[in-house]
Amino acid sequence: MIADAGRVLAGGATSNWQIAQPQAVWMSHGQGSHVWDVDGNEYVDMHGGYGACIAGHGYPAIVEAVSRQVTRGTHFAQPTEDAIWVATELSRRFGLPQWRFANSGTEATMDAIHLMRALKGRDLVIKVEGCYHGHHDSVQVSVLPEPEEVGPPDAPNRVPGNTGIPQAIMDLIVLVPFNDLGAVERVLKEHDGRIAGMILEPVMMNAGIIPPVDGYLAGLKELLHAHDAFLTFDEVKTGFTTGPAGATGRYGVTPDIVCLAKALGGGISVAAIGGTAEIMSAIGDGRYEQVGTFNGNPLAMAATRANLTHVINDAGYERLDALAARAREGFEDHIAANGLPWRVVSVGAKGCVAFTGEPVRNYRDFLEVDDRWGHLHWLMQHNGGVFLPPWGKVEQWLLSVQHTDEDVDLLVSNFGRLAAVAGRSTHGSTPGAA
Repeated sequence: MIADAGRVLAGGATSNWQIAQPQAVWMSHGQGSHVWDVDGNEYVDMHGGYGACIAGHGYPAIVEAVSRQVTRGTHFAQPTEDAIWVATELSRRFGLPQWRFANSGTEATMDAIHLMRALKGRDLVIKVEGCYHGHHDSVQVSVLPEPEEVGPPDAPNRVPGNTGIPQAIMDLIVLVPFNDLGAVERVLKEHDGRIAGMILEPVMMNAGIIPPVDGYLAGLKELLHAHDAFLTFDEVKTGFTTGPAGATGRYGVTPDIVCLAKALGGGISVAAIGGTAEIMSAIGDGRYEQVGTFNGNPLAMAATRANLTHVINDAGYERLDALAARAREGFEDHIAANGLPWRVVSVGAKGCVAFTGEPVRNYRDFLEVDDRWGHLHWLMQHNGGVFLPPWGKVEQWLLSVQHTDEDVDLLVSNFGRLAAVAGRSTHGSTPGAA
């Protein structure tokens, strides 16, 4: 299979982020909280499709909804009644009156950037260094820059996040650190009257998990509005994984625009963009054309309605909170028992280990973390029957409503073996020397 894939799939996989050394892990099927690879190996799935599978696999209500819709039509390129129900529910949860649908987080954040620029008639957008917002040109700037590329903290370099990104487009992005209101205030003054708005992950999840400090999100909204600019929350990762109304509800700050995807569809590809009446009026009256052949696809709407109704409801979050507490406490016990400076960071259904004793408040702090421990953690979990996302320093585990206490205990037990190895190592030694 690997040889066949190499002949017909570029790079031997269907996305560069699916490739882990020495090769991509090819999946056969999933059920409940477990997945099986093509060689028959079974894993507890804590990868969760990078945050999409909060329902787990084969959740009965989602299976039933999609199966029923398949027999009634899979595509019309016209709206269906489920779209009204989903938009109404999203409006209730997020406090934003109107919504549109798309097919991926990239599409949602692209529309958000376009809307901010269109309504303000300005080109510049503030972006946080180290945040990922999809792979369209406007946001492919300083996504995961190397330490030698970043430049001075008060004047960070614009580093292309991929090849093929024009310098002219990168020049339209103004970079700031996460958790730094002073930097945002400074650039708003430096570019007075030229900034359309700001986009950020309200909990930074492209660098482990970095929560906002107290007052940061509310302060951003106040600053931006004082300078007649918009605030967009990219909740593609945080939406529904951090709570029933994402980080918007968790931290009590409602932005002008919210972008959703991943966990929204219960494993089916779908995205949504919600906004204030002022923002969304531009779509309604045609000043901005938000389009897409598959927007509001009936299968996606059926799955999303079932997910919002039966999975990510009060009972679902009660279960997720209990599992998260069990995982966090287990990890912290192993860290303390082995005298390690590491910290567990978890928000809702997502968690990670920061392999450092220093607080991580922004991307530059994250660069100081030794990623070798993260990669070793991924490998030990994988060999121990728990499937985590590759690139252990960056990504997080995801809990689903179908995980069990035993699943979490296996995750914790595997980490315990890593902690014991680290505890026996002298300070400053490398994982390879253990």
